[in-house]
Amino acid sequence: MCGIVGYIGQSQAAPILIEGLTQLEYRGYDSAGVAVITSKGPRVVRAVGRVRDLEAAMPKTLRGTTGIGHTRWATHGPATLENAHPHASEDGRILVVHNGIIDNAADLRAQLSSAGVRLTSDTDTEVIAHLVSRSTAGSLEDRVIDVLTRLTGTYAIAVVDADAPDRIVVARQGSPLILGVGEHEMFVGSDASALVRHTSSIVHLDDGEMAAITADGFRTFTMDRRETGKVPERVALDAADLEIGGHDTYLHKEIFEQPESLARMLSGRLDERFATARLDGLGIDPRELRGFKRVKAIGCGSAYYVGQMGASMIEDLARIPADAEAASEFRYRNPIIEPDTLYVAVSQSGETADTLFAVREIQRKGGRVVGLVNVVGSTIARQCDGGIYLHAGPEISVASTKVLTHMAVGFAMLALTLGRVRDLSYADGARIIAGLKSLPEQVQQVLDTDDEIAGAAASLVGAESLFFVGRVRGYPVAREGAQKLKEITYQHAEAYQTSELKHGPLALISTSMPTVAVVPNDELVDRNIGALQEISARGGRVLALTHEGVNLDGLDVQRINVPDGEVELQVVLLTVALQLLAYHVATQLGRDIDRPRNLAKSVTVE
Repeated sequence: MCGIVGYIGQSQAAPILIEGLTQLEYRGYDSAGVAVITSKGPRVVRAVGRVRDLEAAMPKTLRGTTGIGHTRWATHGPATLENAHPHASEDGRILVVHNGIIDNAADLRAQLSSAGVRLTSDTDTEVIAHLVSRSTAGSLEDRVIDVLTRLTGTYAIAVVDADAPDRIVVARQGSPLILGVGEHEMFVGSDASALVRHTSSIVHLDDGEMAAITADGFRTFTMDRRETGKVPERVALDAADLEIGGHDTYLHKEIFEQPESLARMLSGRLDERFATARLDGLGIDPRELRGFKRVKAIGCGSAYYVGQMGASMIEDLARIPADAEAASEFRYRNPIIEPDTLYVAVSQSGETADTLFAVREIQRKGGRVVGLVNVVGSTIARQCDGGIYLHAGPEISVASTKVLTHMAVGFAMLALTLGRVRDLSYADGARIIAGLKSLPEQVQQVLDTDDEIAGAAASLVGAESLFFVGRVRGYPVAREGAQKLKEITYQHAEAYQTSELKHGPLALISTSMPTVAVVPNDELVDRNIGALQEISARGGRVLALTHEGVNLDGLDVQRINVPDGEVELQVVLLTVALQLLAYHVATQLGRDIDRPRNLAKSVTVE
C-alpha cells in the first residue's frame, strides 16, 4: 500500500526512481510522482495512473543526483494530480513523500490555514512539508524531529530540502522503510524489491527510528537524538526472482511456481525418523509446546481464511481447540489473552498493520505469538517471539496465491508438530509426512488440468453473483475461493457453509446464480452431495470441486477433479484449483489481474 523510493549518490536519480517505483507497483496505487533536486532547484513531476504514465510525463532534461519518489494509494482525497506525491512547501523548498495516515491531519491543516498557508491538496501528507518549512529548528534532521513530535498516526516519510541537497532524512512509525547501502550511493525503499537491482545490503528501520543519508553513508537515530548504530545486513532476494518470465501475468507465474516453491519450503523440515516437523524458528521446546491448551490464528483477508484451514488441521491432528479471528477486529474487542494459548500471526508481507497491532496487543497482555510470514526481516517477523518463514519467494501480484498455499502447509507442519508432542501416533505422523512430501507433485497435477479449469471458468463469466459453499474443512476453502474471485474478477461472490443453505440462502438459488461447491472425499461427502441435489432441484447451476472417487452420477453438475491426498491436506489442492478458476474467469473478462482496482498488496494502514 503506497510505495517510497529515494536515491542519493553520483548517478542520475530520475531513472533509478522510476525503476524503483515500477518494482513497487504491486503494492497498489492510483498515482505516482518524483522530485529531483536539480542545479536549478527542485523539480516535481506527478501523474495520475500508472508509473508508465509518470515516465511518459518526465522531461528528458531532468538531471540531479538526489531525489525521492512515491506511488500513492488514496486515503485522503481522490486520485488527482494535486493529491499525488511528492508534496511541497509553499516556497517549493521542502519536498515530502509519505506512507501511512496522520490522524491529527485535520487539526494541523486548520492551524496552517489560520496561519495563512495555502493548502493545495486534500492529503494529510501536505501538512508535513509545510510544517518542516516553517520549523525554526537548525538542521533538516532537527526540523523533521520537531514536526514528528506534533504528528499522531502512522508514517514512513522521506524529506529533502533544496537548500541541503546532500542529504535525505527519513523516519518510520508503523509503516515499513528500509535503507539500501551502495558504494558512494544510498537508497530508500518501502521494501527490498525497490532496491535489489542496485544493492543487496540493507538496513531495516524500526518504529520510532530515523535516518539521515548522504552519498557516503547513513546515520540512524531516535527522535530524542540517541544514535542507534544500525548495521547493514544481506538481503536474500535475487533480481531475477522479480522478472515475469514467459508468463502473461505475475499471478499466472506465481500459481505455476508452487510445485517448486513448496518443495523448497519442505526441504529439511520433515523429520521422518520421529514422524514430525523441524520448526526450530518457533523457539519453543517440546515441553512448552505440550503446555499450550489452545491455538488462535490471527490474520486479514486470505490470511484469515487460511488461518481457519490451519485451525481445522490443528484440531484434527493435535486435538487442541483452535480457531481463527480477523486481526482487524481483534484488539478493538478487548480480547482475553490466555497464557496457555499459542497465538499465530499470519501475514504475506509481514507488514499488515491490523495484524501487527494485534500482535502487540497480545504481547502487551503477556501472550506468546509466533509468526507465519513470507518476508524475512519484516516488521511482524521481528516483532513475534518466533515463527515459521514461508520461503515462497517474492509474490508480486496483489492477490495472494503461492504464499497462501505456503501458509496452509506451514499450518500443516505446525499441526503435525503439536500433534506429535501429544497423542498423534507415529503412524499418523508418518502418514502426514508422506502426504506433505506428495504435495508438490499433486499441485503439479492440478496445474496440468489448466485447460479443463479454463473451460469450467467460461460457465461463470457474466454471472452477476455466485455462491461458494463448503463444509467443515471445505468452508474456509470456499471463503478463500470467493475472495479470490471477488479480488480479480470484480464479480460478487459469497461463501456459505453448505449446511446453512437451507437456513436462508436457498431463497437466492436460480438459473442465474451459479454455485461453486467444495466437495472433498471425506466423512461428509454424502451430506455435501445431498446439498448439491437441493441446489439442482431449484434450478441452480453447480460447479463441483471434488475428487475422482466422489460419485456424482445422476446430478446435473460440472465437476473439476483434484488429486485425493490425505484428508487433512486436501484443502491445499482444492485451494490451488480455485486459484486457477478465478484466474481464468478474470482473464476471460479482460481484468487487470495483477493490479485489481482499489486494492493493495501490503496493507500498512488500518
